[in-house]
Amino acid sequence: MTSSTIHLTLAEAEKLVTATLVAAGTRRENAQSVATALVSAEAEGQVGHGFSRLADYIAQVRSGKVDGYAIPGCSTDGEAALTIDACNGFAYPALDLAVRAGTAAAQRYGCASVAVTRSHHCGSLSVQVDKIARQGMIGLMVANAPAAIAPWGASVPVFGTNPIAFAAPRKTGEPLVIDLSLSKVARGKVMHAKKNGQSIPEGWAVDADGLPTTDPDAALAGSMLPMGGPKGTALALMVEILAAILPAANPSRSVASFFTADGPPSGSGQFLLVLKPSDPGAFMDRLEPTLTLISELDGARLPGERRTAAITSARQNGINVPKHYVDQLRETAGQIV
Repeated sequence: MTSSTIHLTLAEAEKLVTATLVAAGTRRENAQSVATALVSAEAEGQVGHGFSRLADYIAQVRSGKVDGYAIPGCSTDGEAALTIDACNGFAYPALDLAVRAGTAAAQRYGCASVAVTRSHHCGSLSVQVDKIARQGMIGLMVANAPAAIAPWGASVPVFGTNPIAFAAPRKTGEPLVIDLSLSKVARGKVMHAKKNGQSIPEGWAVDADGLPTTDPDAALAGSMLPMGGPKGTALALMVEILAAILPAANPSRSVASFFTADGPPSGSGQFLLVLKPSDPGAFMDRLEPTLTLISELDGARLPGERRTAAITSARQNGINVPKHYVDQLRETAGQIV
């Protein structure tokens, strides 16, 4: 640890984030939900979805762009098709409800789809699908976000980074969790670099003129580069259909910024699919040889291994958070945690 960071246990971090959001004008239950998700993201190494988001969240609660007191509601479009209205509040309370309702429906019917509308930035999707896998089910989640990726061959952003996450249960050890952004890197990493006065590697983004850039400001004004070229933007379109068009959320081109306090509510969307294996134990038995084969090949590793190692370390040793983030939060919370 250096003087530029502050060491916190995960419990201390959650307490600080909760207190800060409550002080800023957030219902305590919502604040706790946000804190759990953001600290979990920080613990798994997704710093672009952790403490770096709090100043923006606080500003948006204070401006009314996010309703800190919103209570999400669930409606049933069919016995296994659910819709969650986040009511222009934080995404995390709505996702907590989506996971609870989705797993309950899948437990009964074998599968469930959950569409979330009028939502907000949903952080690290791995946090949500991991909860599903820990209940012995398979989880798939997609989300849309403010336009940041141009369709292949064009220069005007139409799609968000539109991430995809997947999780499956295992008999022993942590669930298999796959979480990826459809840009080469998550846009939150660019914002994190901007807030810390850092440049970004060439190849992450282009500026408004379509030229490669290492300047995070120019990248945010331009377009993130999709992973896999045209295949990446094809996947982004698939996510857009599931996460925005299906639940009647805002399309990415109309989603208000997750980073600024001005403007209307973001109105983004998410979609979750929950599958209950008909033979959970046998399913995990069939899965394991494939995962073992991958892990034993020279040079190969299972997706999510670094995430699992980071979480284990964070649980045992806590996390080091940039001091200026912690100072901001303590000032808002009006207390030292």
